This record gives sequence, C-alpha cells and structure tokens, in this order.
Amino acid sequence: MTVRHTRRAFLSAATMMAAALAATACGSPQDTASGGGDSAAPVKVGLVYSQSGALASYGKQYIEGFKAGLDHATKGTGKVGDRTIELTEVDDAGDPAKAVSAAKDLIGKGTKIIAGSTASGVALQVAPIAAQNKVLFISGPAATDAITGANKYTFRSGRQSYQDVVTAKSFIGDPAGKKVVVFAQDGAFGDANEAAVKAVIGVAGASVSSVRAPASATEFTPFASQIKAAKPDLLFVAWAGTTAPAMWQTLDQQGVLSSTTVVTGLDIRASWPTFGAAGSKISFLSHYFDGASDTEAAKAAKAKIPGGTIDLFHPDGFAAAQMVVRAVQEGGDDVEKMVKALEGWTFDGVKGSMTIRADDHALLQPMYQAKLSGSGTAFTAAAQKSLTGDETAPPVTQMKG
Repeated sequence: MTVRHTRRAFLSAATMMAAALAATACGSPQDTASGGGDSAAPVKVGLVYSQSGALASYGKQYIEGFKAGLDHATKGTGKVGDRTIELTEVDDAGDPAKAVSAAKDLIGKGTKIIAGSTASGVALQVAPIAAQNKVLFISGPAATDAITGANKYTFRSGRQSYQDVVTAKSFIGDPAGKKVVVFAQDGAFGDANEAAVKAVIGVAGASVSSVRAPASATEFTPFASQIKAAKPDLLFVAWAGTTAPAMWQTLDQQGVLSSTTVVTGLDIRASWPTFGAAGSKISFLSHYFDGASDTEAAKAAKAKIPGGTIDLFHPDGFAAAQMVVRAVQEGGDDVEKMVKALEGWTFDGVKGSMTIRADDHALLQPMYQAKLSGSGTAFTAAAQKSLTGDETAPPVTQMKG
C-alpha cells in the first residue's frame, strides 16, 4: 500500500477571527468553527481509495475533488479553528482486503475519520469496520445501494445506483404500460442493472425484459435484431469493457438508436469517444459533468482542480471534504457528535443543494439528463434537465446497525 501524508498550514490572523464564530445549524461548511474545543492537536483523516488498479482514474478525480473541497470549506487554511486537518492517503488498489487492512491500521493510530472507497466492494467491507470501531466513515464514488443504511457511522459523499435508475426512468415519463428492455452483458454487472431497472421502473408499472450478451461477444447484430423486435419504449444499456465501441456502432447501424429512446450512464470524459457517431443519438443519465451546475462550490472546484475541468467524481471528493469539516466543526473528537452533526444536514455542494437524510444517511442530490455533441475525441456534454434531490430520492432504508 502506498501512503502519503499531507499537512495544511495556518495562513492568516483573519481566519482566527472567523474561527471564533459559531456555525449556524444550516450553515455552509466553509463557515469555520472552533472544532469542538480549544485543542490544537491535528485532526487525523484517513483517505483510503484507488490510486492504482482498475478504478485509478476515478480515485484520481476523488482526491483532486477532496483537496479542492477542503480548501473551499476551510477558506484556504486547511484548518478547523486551530486544528490542522492532517490527511493520510492510502492506496487500496480496489482490493477490499487492502482497504480493510489500511482502515484498521489508521484506526489503530488514532484516526477517527475514514473516507474514500472508490469501489463498491471496498465500501461494503470498510463500513462494518467503522461500526465495530465507532469511527466515522464517509464512502466516496462507490455506488452500491447497500451503503445507504449500512450503519449509523457510515455516510456517503456520492450518488447511489437507485438515483441513476430513477434518472433513467425520467426519460419516459409515467412508466405505466411502457415496455423497457435492458441490454447488458451476462454476469454480476448485468444482473445488478437488470434487477435495479425492475425494482425502480418495473415496480412503477413498466414491463421489463432483457437482452443479454456473453461478455466475450464481439458480433452484436443478433442482439440488435432482438431489441428491435421487442419494440421497447426505452432501451436501458448497461455495458462495460473494450467492446463498447463495436456495440454502440452496431446499435446505430441497425437502427436501434433511431427507433426508440436509448439511455445509458455518462461515464468520465475520457470514455466519451467510445460512443463514436452514436454519441449524439443516446440519452444519458448523469451524476455530473463539467458545466452541469454553476454553483459557488462548482466555481471553487474549477479554480483548484488541475486543468480546471470538473469530471464525474470530483464532486464526490469535494462533498466528502465538506462533510469532514462539518463533522469536526460540530463534533471535535467525539464521533457520536460528528454523526449527529451530519444527520439531516443540508449544504451547498458542487451539484447544488445536498441533504444527508437522517433516517438512513442517503445523500439526496441533483441528477441530470444529458446529451453529447461533437465527434472523434471532441465531445461536449449539455444538461437537458436537472432533477432535484427529492425527485431522485431512494426509498428510506432501515438502518442496519
């Protein structure tokens, strides 16, 4: 595991004056408070995320967003009151065993706040460790619904799969009587997406079926024919891997994209060229893309993120830092007070208004309908519609621990 330490220095006397002001109940996280006492000891925060492995690009965005969010939430000081936020970064490489080992090591060294978890499998293993040791855990880009309500010590700074699928549902209005086809690869990823569509859109009254392809498939014309024959009102595509360009090209050539509404998730910017000529014909559900919002937090993120372009998982890191600062402002070193400070809290994130639901710690947040324009490697995304946190809110989950 790779470990990096970062310490932020105190900058100005003006910040000390700001530190004396108490944060209001619904205040922004950048309203610096005293940090729950007059101790000047650093606040140890462990960031366990993918610096390497399959999701390293997601992890890179997460940590860039976190550091931009910390700068914003502490007004450039890296401190809450007189207390420096001391970061320890650990690479879990997307391996749950490495993440658990890192979390235990950090907790053993006195760390009471753990954040990160780029991968869902990692988050599901770290969450119980947080409960067992009564430390705060703020999961990052991991989208699995199971993190919501996992236990009282576990929160999330990103969206969850249910919010993705609800956004997909918004493309067809009232689903009652509509036909929906899920096109996905065989395997756990395809199973999970088909189950989610049935649970969200099927329960709302749509007839949901699927067309599944072997993960090894390279010829997609037969599957395109099956989809056209089904005549769906909505085709939900869940695809991963290097065959995506060929798959999208075939759906386009066989007329699928022009015969129905085709929805899929908009991934990081580097993936956009894989859609090829089909890109402008697809309707995208989106967690975030640069320009989707024009909030003060978004402006702050653009100013600090390398390259000045906000990508898919920058907002997750940014929100995590805001949550860390809030927890320390209100809770000091008392984890139980940290939990109470986050439950029910509404704050202004990169995406806009964000609310941590007290019942199960779901993070209610805006989601987007998007379209791509352009060609080759020069694609631009534009929001077609923004859905509010209430419109995409998942059902309340009973807290498990």
